[in-house]
Amino acid sequence: MKETQDKPHYLGHRQRLRDRFMATSGDGMPDYEILELLLSQAIPRADVKPIAKALLERFGSLGEVLSPAPEKLCTVKGIGEAAAVALKVVQAAGLRLSRQQIMNKNAIGSWDQLLDYCKAAMGYEKIEQLRVLFLDRKNILIADEVQQTGTVDHTPLYPREVVKRALDLNASAIILVHNHPSGDPAPSRGDIDMTKEVQDAAGKLGITLHDHVVIGKNKHVSFRSQGLL
Repeated sequence: MKETQDKPHYLGHRQRLRDRFMATSGDGMPDYEILELLLSQAIPRADVKPIAKALLERFGSLGEVLSPAPEKLCTVKGIGEAAAVALKVVQAAGLRLSRQQIMNKNAIGSWDQLLDYCKAAMGYEKIEQLRVLFLDRKNILIADEVQQTGTVDHTPLYPREVVKRALDLNASAIILVHNHPSGDPAPSRGDIDMTKEVQDAAGKLGITLHDHVVIGKNKHVSFRSQGLL
């Protein structure tokens, strides 16, 4: 009896969470419970429910918890290196899986998957990032590269470098993607002018700019769908 009484109170709760996860694959479980299960692997001898809730209070959604740099995660009480690494590994695994689902496939034919990947990869970034997707003549995605990173509201872009890289890869078309950390994906005047420069430079060498997508928080804007290309 004493051995049962000495067991930490959270062990039964943790087992119930595991049982629910095994039965449902996590469907219907709130973010903090998914975080609890994840953190329990890195912090096996502590009640991680308060830590999970503190992470969500500090950063927001589950996706926003997984996105900060490890050193920033460690500023939350209870999060050490092992827990921070566990969180970042989950993010990396998710992005890798998402990326594998779109690579070497027709980018236009798998547009929704492509957008989901870009949102996951860039939607929570705190600085602007410019990604270029390179396609072959059949619109198969052959490369996905981050070309530039910038500040909270600006990313430098050098059309010559984008075109040179496309030629190196024997790409016939490109898609530009960049994020707006403010959360508002509305293109700026600078975005529009820069896109025109890339389109002109690429077009002279027979490379098509299919689209430029701006990623905001939970939404995006496509230049082509807006009539800007």
